[in-house]
Amino acid sequence: MITKILIANRGEIACRIIRTARKMGIATVAVYSEADADALHVEMADEAVLIGPAPASESYLKGDAILDAARRTGADAIHPGYGFLSENPGFVDQVDKAGLIFIGPSASAIRAMGLKDAAKALMEKANVPVVPGYHGEAQELVVLAGKANEIGFPVLIKARAGGGGKGMRKVEHQADFPAALSSARREAKASFGDDRVLVEKYVATPRHIEIQVFGDNHGNVVHLFERDCSAQRRHQKVIEEAPAPDMPEDMRAAMGAAAVQAARAINYSGAGTVEFIVDASEGLQADKFWFMEMNTRLQVEHPVTELITGLDLVEWQIRVAGGEALPLRQDQLSINGHAVEARIYAEDAEKGFLPAVGRLAHLAFPDGDVRVDAGVRAGDEISPFYDPMIAKVIAHGKTRAEALGKLAGALGRTEIAGTVTNTAFLTKLCRDADFASGRLDTGLIDRNIDSLTERVSAPEAITALAALAASGMIASPADNPVTAIGPFEIWGAPKRSVILEVEGIASAFTVERESTYTWRITGSALEAGELRLEAVGHRQDDWAFSAGGVTQRCRLVQSGVEVVVFHEGLTHRFGKQQRRRSDDLAAGGDSVVSAMPGIVKQVLVVNGQEVKNGEALVIMEAMKMEMTLSAPRDGVVAEVLVSAGAQVTDGVRLVLLEAAVKAA
Repeated sequence: MITKILIANRGEIACRIIRTARKMGIATVAVYSEADADALHVEMADEAVLIGPAPASESYLKGDAILDAARRTGADAIHPGYGFLSENPGFVDQVDKAGLIFIGPSASAIRAMGLKDAAKALMEKANVPVVPGYHGEAQELVVLAGKANEIGFPVLIKARAGGGGKGMRKVEHQADFPAALSSARREAKASFGDDRVLVEKYVATPRHIEIQVFGDNHGNVVHLFERDCSAQRRHQKVIEEAPAPDMPEDMRAAMGAAAVQAARAINYSGAGTVEFIVDASEGLQADKFWFMEMNTRLQVEHPVTELITGLDLVEWQIRVAGGEALPLRQDQLSINGHAVEARIYAEDAEKGFLPAVGRLAHLAFPDGDVRVDAGVRAGDEISPFYDPMIAKVIAHGKTRAEALGKLAGALGRTEIAGTVTNTAFLTKLCRDADFASGRLDTGLIDRNIDSLTERVSAPEAITALAALAASGMIASPADNPVTAIGPFEIWGAPKRSVILEVEGIASAFTVERESTYTWRITGSALEAGELRLEAVGHRQDDWAFSAGGVTQRCRLVQSGVEVVVFHEGLTHRFGKQQRRRSDDLAAGGDSVVSAMPGIVKQVLVVNGQEVKNGEALVIMEAMKMEMTLSAPRDGVVAEVLVSAGAQVTDGVRLVLLEAAVKAA
């Protein structure tokens, strides 16, 4: 019987596991890096052990340090969560050798599914449908190109050790195959240390549908129905749901049976997900799905399965790892309603989904009938060291439309200040006509990306309120009139000038008090040049104010150098000062600056080197994302200001070019 679990992970999933363990009366041990010393999962666990510095390679990926923490605290089992060491068979071997229980599949099962080509060959032997393609060992261009011709274009080149779309190239024509193969190999080598690839038939209208499977150590395997993960951006899941929209019963049965067969083929125990690619060009059909890969761990999107089945999958994991048989048989499992999940990230959708950092000055999730799985609370920092996910919001309803409506409403009521997030993008996606109607495929988001990421300008009354807040002269009917007057001036009414960044442009405002609760705000960013505001109600950060005879309500939060206003389901952010000085963005394109906080991985140039427009100068990495910064013009490197390994913040100058020579 398991009595104490060490959780070899962090953030949301660590907190999720702790909640279930607590419910089962099992003690928990958290491990943490120096960056996570004050993290929520550390606070929630019964014990916590420091395992290393902030970089994951020096902490959460150090199997020896994690096992030492288990030994020191007397833990008898290790739960890996997802990511990090969850699918590392070498770590499972270490756990087994230490005499501890690994809450997950065997090392042999993980190895069997670890390489895509070997996994697909195994599935073919098990009579699981596999995408037509070549998964062999020969890697010569002539062999791969020949196989592509046999399959028929378009084809997909995929890194055999890959994931997340890296090392993947779609090839439309035979003549393009050699260049695409070279590009895929380079990326695969850089990402996974393995440049071997496989070639598959490209499915024109693909849906990504996966089956949750569960096995035990007594020979039992069941499936817990399907999840649709077709709403993707750059091969990364955005919104997941269960069950799949418009899924015919015969296809559900066929996919479930195939997934169970796949799990049986490797003697699978614990939670796993069998992922299939589906041809949806003529609707969902029972003979139009093919095996892609198996994730030998719990999935990020497992809550939607929990909500439609009423089960706790982490509890099932713990019980199976402890030697128990599966709690239910296949005929005892059923689907109840529909569930959808959205992942809230610290990222800027309007800037190509660049990951962001920041301290969460304000964090409020909606009360009521949605589930929120979070690993942070107000005051926590989103650092550049780890995945920037803030929370998952999951909604359940009797129908898909009801669940989507609940999710969109919950996202609109979510309030986060201190970093930019993707909540507006997620809300728009929930309400997108194609998505809401169930017309899904993996290209939906890319086709509609402009409308989904379009900026919604703040109403001028909200802009004026932000200027008022930045001035420090704000007062409400709840304030003491004696102390609410603001700065004293001998001549005339109290007045202050402020500069706010409004939609990326520095805008000057003048705020003048006309009475205790009314102000006149002037500025070029206002349509008529000025606007009068009157405070008519206030409770904590909630404001009711009148502008132009219209009363509006909002929540106002001042976060560091920002004023953040939550209004009608949208978040409007106004910088109190420009993010970068004008000399850091030299008008002539003489500076290369960091676009986000992160670590400098490589510096590719030296002082005095000639460079061409677009030539790579610096490679940065932050939160699992790599970015190459390029020369803004032809020129000569005047000075390299950073070195590999340096930690930099947003807007720091990295490379200077010699001043551009102006034509006479």
